[in-house]
Amino acid sequence: MVTTYQELQMYKNFDELANDVLELAKEILPDQLIYLTSLSDSQQVILKLSNEDTSIAVAEGLVLNLNETLCNRVDFQNNQPLIYEDIQKESSLEKLQQKLDEVNIRSYLGLPISLVNGEKFGTLCAINDEVTHFDAKSIQLLQKIVRMFSYYLDLERFAYRDALTDLYNRRYLSNFFDNHSSKGGVILFLDLDGFKKVNDIHGHEAGDGVLKEVASRLQKLAAEQPDAFAVRLGGDEFVMHFPSIGSKEDISQQAQHVLDRLSKWDAQYQLSTSIGVVTYPASGTEELAALLKHADQALYEAKTSGKNTYKFF
Repeated sequence: MVTTYQELQMYKNFDELANDVLELAKEILPDQLIYLTSLSDSQQVILKLSNEDTSIAVAEGLVLNLNETLCNRVDFQNNQPLIYEDIQKESSLEKLQQKLDEVNIRSYLGLPISLVNGEKFGTLCAINDEVTHFDAKSIQLLQKIVRMFSYYLDLERFAYRDALTDLYNRRYLSNFFDNHSSKGGVILFLDLDGFKKVNDIHGHEAGDGVLKEVASRLQKLAAEQPDAFAVRLGGDEFVMHFPSIGSKEDISQQAQHVLDRLSKWDAQYQLSTSIGVVTYPASGTEELAALLKHADQALYEAKTSGKNTYKFF
């Protein structure tokens, strides 16, 4: 699961630590423009810059097509830095040369930032509009800074992730709602039908495997909708949160899509899913606890009406 920019905004001291990282890196390479990025499968986001008064056309919050960036070439698998001391002499960068000239980048150093589980986070980069020599000692010091930054990311990440499934947890949902509920949205409260029998008959290890598979399917569903995300509340209870997605018919189609994706299991498990649906308007006044209570009531109706269905509050 990718650590999103939205998640980073909830980390208590992310901005402060990011600024410290850039400040330390700047002491090592004072003549360079230093910046932090986060990466997804297709995009790079510039999170923080050491300074914005520069001839290089890079800005905080800039979103780039990953295939059109130098960071896409960083070796995450072997955790190795990428070094271009004179970009104009690199024949392998011929396709990117025009874009690099446009933003005035002549030299580049990119260090991979990964989490303990191997997941890519992003890069710490140093760039200049002039040819630059990056000495081995400076690179080693920057790698130490990156390791410390990675440890912090993991500590914060654990606070917002479910240990078993790696989905977001109730704390993340609560913090998200505190900061973003004014935009309105849709909550799908999910409960697995027949899950207790899986634990009773096949054991808790099999049950954990089912929960992990549910999480994987929900994460793929969330990836299909911009700004959607999945949460494990506990046990076999999950939440999917969507931004406002239109009419009741549109929401019904989304709920049915979730049901369909969670309906196929090995015959031995005999599992299905019931869903309670609740919506809340932009600039609404309801608290998360009340919304979850309403969604739970709708879920109960779905259970009592035959399961493997959804009901609106």
